[in-house]
Formats: sequence, structure tokens, C-alpha cells
Amino acid sequence: MDPETVKDGSGQIICNRTRELSLEEQSRLLSDTNCVSEFKQNKLELEAQKNWDLFYKRNSTKFFKDRHWTKREFEELASSSTDTGKTLVLFEVGCGVGNFIFPLLEDGSNLFVYACDFSQRAVDFVKSHSSYDSNHCTVFQADITKDDSTATVPMETVDIATMIFVLSAIHPDKMIKSIINVAKTLKPGGHILIRDYGLYDHAMLRFSKGHKLSDCFYVRQDGTRAYYFSLEQLRSVMEQAGLQTVNTTYIQRSTVNIKEGIDVPRIFAQGKFLKPFPTQSTSGLS
Repeated sequence: MDPETVKDGSGQIICNRTRELSLEEQSRLLSDTNCVSEFKQNKLELEAQKNWDLFYKRNSTKFFKDRHWTKREFEELASSSTDTGKTLVLFEVGCGVGNFIFPLLEDGSNLFVYACDFSQRAVDFVKSHSSYDSNHCTVFQADITKDDSTATVPMETVDIATMIFVLSAIHPDKMIKSIINVAKTLKPGGHILIRDYGLYDHAMLRFSKGHKLSDCFYVRQDGTRAYYFSLEQLRSVMEQAGLQTVNTTYIQRSTVNIKEGIDVPRIFAQGKFLKPFPTQSTSGLS
């Protein structure tokens, strides 16, 4: 039976199957067989933080738009605006310059936010934002592949952790360790919410030869990297880290620029994952 496909009110297509490729797209992917040399890959890993700092030096706060869609996509975040008298504790991993957290805080959400980023320059932009308030937000620099998150975020105090276009920037060999690190901050029963690049996204198909690091993993011109997830791979990473899958889906939408005659398919992988209670715990979090 074909998976159900739904179009939501914003025009996005929500489904559980990958986009069908044209013969030209299939041929292009199959012909790109040579990966970047091990020497260059090691260099990219060593210089990952520097490359993201340079990204924010070039683009400052102008590259990403504020993410006002998050409450529409994640009902858990929408509930933060309700008058329950309870403060929701959020940990945003990979906060960039605050495009995710500031729309939530400015909306009157009943939140306390911990937020970290790989780039110190990005963290500095957040702290200099007119809406930054240390009474409601703690922002810090961290490399979640190796720095202990609980050095700043107390263990098992977070209701929701978010990773929006973050996991894809991490080397595949370090993804599971990173999730385990983040999950230590979650309360049992807490969730990690993820949106990231999906398999066969237009950006993946645009890479010319010489940019492939491994299957589904590519390097951009500026040295930053991106992994393109199938739902199966996303679930595998999260479950190996000891979390339970609540749901996963592909989000498909078109990026249209009529003036330039552009209409390209964007594919995102989205998921919600639960930290089990101790009686349900699995090996990754023990």
C-alpha cells in the first residue's frame, strides 16, 4: 500500500516516501562515484568550526529568515504560549543567530531557552540581539560532538530539545554521540524535535562532481557540509542513541522565483523522538 500523502494548509506535501527522480537525476547521482580524498576530508573536519565562523562573518544575521513556522510544524512549541503557569524549558542546539528562538520569545511564549552553537561569532550575534534577555535565555558556544552539554544545561531539566538543520552539518560518525550528549539534558519523557535536509533535496542534486564526501554527505563551496537524510537513516541514528521514534515524515515544498523562472523541489526530513523513562531505557542512554 502506498504511504498516505497529505497537503497541509501552507501548501507543503507531507509524506513517508522519497521523491521520484527523473532519469537525468538518477544518472547524475549514479555517475558521481568519486569521493573527496581522505586528506581533504580530515582537513574539513579539523576546520569545521572555523568554516562556520567565516560563514557568519560573511553573512552576519542576514542569511537565514526568522523561523515563524515552528509552532505550525511542532505542536509542542505551540503549547508554550498557553497560560498554564508552567515554564517550558527548551534547548536549541545549533541556534545560529537566533532565527528560531527570538520569534518564540517575542510571541510571549512561556519559555526558558538554553541555546548553543558551534560558532562563537553566531553566539555573539544572539547576545547582541535587541530581544536577548538573560532572564529568559542562556546562550553558549559548544561543540556537541565532544563538549558535555550538561556543563551548562543541567541534566534532565529540558522538556524539548530542537535540532533544526543541525544534525546534517555533523560528520556521520559523530551523529549518535552528539544525540546522546543532547539527550542527557532531557527529562525522561522529553522530546527531541528535528527538521533537516531530506534525501533528494534539490540542494543535494545540485552538487557537481568533487563535492561528495560519502553517500548522502557533501561539502559546499565554503567548506561547510551537509548530510541528506532518508527517514530510515534519521530513525536509525536516533534509536541507536537510545531514543524512541514518535513520528517521522518528509516535508516537500517548492521554492519559486517567478522573475528568475525558478521552481525547485525542497525536501526536508522531520521527526519527533522520545527519551524513554528509566524502565523503558535502551542501551544508548544508559
